[in-house]
Amino acid sequence: MCGMALEPRTVSVEEEPSPELDDMTRRLRWSAVLTLPLFLLAMSEHVPGLRLHTMVSPRLLQWIQLALALPVVVWGGRPFFERGWQSLLNRRLNMFTLIALGTGAATLYSLVATLAPGLFPPSYRGAHGEVSVYFEAAAMITVLVLVGQVLELRARRRTSNAIRALLKLAPRDARLVHADGREEDVPLEKVRAGDRLRVRPGDKVPVDGNVVEGSSSVDEAMLTGESMPVVKDVGDDVLGGTVNGSGSFIMVARHVGAETLLARIVQLVGEAQRSRAPIQRLADAVAAWFVPAVVAIASITFVVWLLVGPDPRFTHALVNMVAVLIIACPCALGLATPMSIMVGTGRGAQAGVLIRDAEALETLEKVDTLVVDKTGTLTLGKPKVVTVEARPGASEAGLLQLAASLERGSEHPLAAAIVDAALERELQLESAHDFRAHTGQGVTGIVAGHQVAVGNERLLAATGRDSGADVLRQRADALRHGGQTAVFVGVDGELRGLLGIADPLKETTASAIRALRKERLRIVMLTGDGQATADGVARQLGIEEVHAEVLPQEKHGVVRALQSEGRCVAMAGDGVNDAPALAQAHVGIAMGTGADVALESAGVTLVRGDLRGILRARRLSRQTMRNIRQNLLFAFIYNSIGVPLAAGMLYPAFGLLLSPVVASAAMSFSSLSVVGNALRLRHAKL
Repeated sequence: MCGMALEPRTVSVEEEPSPELDDMTRRLRWSAVLTLPLFLLAMSEHVPGLRLHTMVSPRLLQWIQLALALPVVVWGGRPFFERGWQSLLNRRLNMFTLIALGTGAATLYSLVATLAPGLFPPSYRGAHGEVSVYFEAAAMITVLVLVGQVLELRARRRTSNAIRALLKLAPRDARLVHADGREEDVPLEKVRAGDRLRVRPGDKVPVDGNVVEGSSSVDEAMLTGESMPVVKDVGDDVLGGTVNGSGSFIMVARHVGAETLLARIVQLVGEAQRSRAPIQRLADAVAAWFVPAVVAIASITFVVWLLVGPDPRFTHALVNMVAVLIIACPCALGLATPMSIMVGTGRGAQAGVLIRDAEALETLEKVDTLVVDKTGTLTLGKPKVVTVEARPGASEAGLLQLAASLERGSEHPLAAAIVDAALERELQLESAHDFRAHTGQGVTGIVAGHQVAVGNERLLAATGRDSGADVLRQRADALRHGGQTAVFVGVDGELRGLLGIADPLKETTASAIRALRKERLRIVMLTGDGQATADGVARQLGIEEVHAEVLPQEKHGVVRALQSEGRCVAMAGDGVNDAPALAQAHVGIAMGTGADVALESAGVTLVRGDLRGILRARRLSRQTMRNIRQNLLFAFIYNSIGVPLAAGMLYPAFGLLLSPVVASAAMSFSSLSVVGNALRLRHAKL
């Protein structure tokens, strides 16, 4: 519809040949060879010492120019005429409509003047009966447009460098460890989920998986933007494409092929680069009337010069009309938004910020309210026992051992935290009998001959009648005030102690929240936890607005309520229960460490799951949108100045006219300026 080159849906590791670039380059080379002598012939009349018309008749010179120019215009400029014709058939006028009209008019006029000069009035003919021709202008315009197309196509290939760099992160093979211990290198495409792979020092991690043996530090900067290597021990996740440090480890492949994070990143970036930002609608709306308006201005220019211009009026009218058509080509306007989007989304991927579509990228800079889920977003999402308190005379280790032995039969996340704490302390767990789960309260059972109960106060109410229980209850209130969940442990009908379980904050959360507050963002925390626990976390982070005990289906209602206040809301979350709220928000921001459904519902994904990525995303949004506005402003100023000059505005006062050749060069320069400005985003500091 726009007449410009299409972008490939997929990008390969190696730079693929571009048939269009090859074709345009070939046309440019041959057209330039023919246009150079044509240009010299045309200039010979104006340069002393090159007056060929004294040796060759002007009529013969015109035939020579025709022979040189026609291949350039007809063959070299054929793609422009084809696209211009298609624009008329599709009723979608574009830059090639104007190029075809301009060069076509100059060529047809010159062709008639050469073949049938007698059709023109005597005042238009010279001493030898010749009429002025503009073959050199039509040929030069064609060559300059071809130059612009070649340079533009070469520059646009560079916008895929970000995706290509990501693709190159994946190694070509992996070291497979067989069941008998034998190792061999196999092509990456032969790796299957469940395979054991060895990653040697300096190797790239082949696919996503988990460390099962050994440890090392892994450089994840290429995918997550995290500059410091991350220590990986047994059980930790590793990502395909990251670089192993000095250690060696064996991993089990979990995600291979298109399921790896690297492959999904490449897919998301490709989709984002092909998406359209809302600001593009402005450019589209302008372009819809711009070309017809230019044709109208060119027509008016022709009529005015024909009626009141100096002699030869028709020649002046034609030349200025062609100059208007050529200089007003809206290629800069058409490139302004998509070029910046393509480069910006690629730059974001390199910094661990995946933009799903251009609309999210544009909206990010307008966000004034950030809603954050607590678990997995502010915190690690892995509950951990941080406090063990036993009544005087009781052993903390014994208390934890009994509680963990009983909880080993439970699937509750808090139970897993208790069992992990006991294993970390190398406590020997006992078998549990008569295990019973009490919904909403806790669990009971027999461990080592003792009746054990682990849960909340309601479960243990019958065992808390002595004075010591009051002290523990007061201590439980203090733990809740500090953001911990209090779990009571009863043994043989007596309240023996309590465990404080907390979901630790991510190391970077506090600094990220402070930085986001400096951005003047209103920060709202959402959580299903109790009010006391939520308030404790909020106090640690300086978050003043908290919505606790919110059910999953109620989260999107909180977002909608903020939107009804006129707020531009971003929602950051990582779980399945966050998906409705992520979809409801103006911009959904998913933690890359979260559930797949959250990633699918979000417009932005932070690969590392670090809230500092929101700051990077905001900077990327600002710089990309600033770049787009600069491009649109440049295109507007260029046409505002160029069209009047081409129409002859300066002629009455200064006698200056803008040659169609100069207009063509200016048009090509405007396109290249937009492309060059967009490419600056590749080095944007995030």
